[in-house]
Amino acid sequence: MVISVVLVLEAAALLSVAGWFIYNLFTAAPVSMGGAVFTTVLLAAAGAWLLALAHFFYRGFRWTRAGTLVFQLFAVVIAVPTLQGGVLLAGLLLLLPAAAVLVLLFTKPVLEHTSRLSGGDPKVL
Repeated sequence: MVISVVLVLEAAALLSVAGWFIYNLFTAAPVSMGGAVFTTVLLAAAGAWLLALAHFFYRGFRWTRAGTLVFQLFAVVIAVPTLQGGVLLAGLLLLLPAAAVLVLLFTKPVLEHTSRLSGGDPKVL
């Protein structure tokens, strides 16, 4: 449950940044229009993917652990240089939820919850 909530909050943050990018596409002249559009699409796609992960993680599907792990590792990879660059608030906002999810992801209750393989009975392996 906690992991699903963190994934939804991370998705909301990504989609908010994508919305900010869209707003800036219409109100400011980007240095590279192609780069700005690509970044916007990438942020929106990552946000949508996180929403899907959160939904299916909440439902207990096994495959969501891998996607969640990969995204949190990417968040840590971005957070560490952000912290080293002196941007403490942004770095901590990236690092702390990712660290919490990484720790929780390997606990016994989470492993038991995410044992569902398909749309059938969640406890049938």
